[in-house]
Amino acid sequence: MFTGIVEELGEVTAVEDLGDACRFRLRGPVVTEGARHGDSIAVNGVCLTVVEHEGAEFTADVMAETLVRSSLRTLTAGSRVNLERPTAVGARLGGHIVQGHVDGTGEVLERKPSENWEIVKVSLPAELSRYVVEKGSITVDGISLTVVDAGPDYFTVSLIPTTLDLTTLGHKQPGDPVNLEVDIVAKYVERLLASTQGAGR
Repeated sequence: MFTGIVEELGEVTAVEDLGDACRFRLRGPVVTEGARHGDSIAVNGVCLTVVEHEGAEFTADVMAETLVRSSLRTLTAGSRVNLERPTAVGARLGGHIVQGHVDGTGEVLERKPSENWEIVKVSLPAELSRYVVEKGSITVDGISLTVVDAGPDYFTVSLIPTTLDLTTLGHKQPGDPVNLEVDIVAKYVERLLASTQGAGR
């Protein structure tokens, strides 16, 4: 489990095509400290497993299903990525509960800068819109954010300077894809309500 508080802005150093999968080599001195084979690290919000670890770099295999369902397919050597290690039991939950299981992808539609923050508008797949509410939580490229406005096919978030400086959202431009994970609590509530309604028939 993750919290959506990005620890480090890392970099893809190599991408190897494995036919029905890809192997990424990534650099991240913070998240690789103490890393071992089999550990999990979130890369742009996608939970990946460490295959090899050497110095400040690690490798992770990404299967075709993940490449199809996430924006990891667009990464190349030199791409910047958000990195986060799983939260430790008993640690503070700084963001919200993030699984690292991407629900879909959106696209940056618009950026509106102001003096102390920036409003970013992101497209929202129709099948996810029911889970996104004003002032609710959403994960964008692994970043826990609060929804400002929620429309039928978009949402907006307000980014503080720290988020702009230390994550990929400081560099994303209109047209760039982003990974989206909706609040898991909303999905559980929906399932429970459906079960309750079904039992009452």
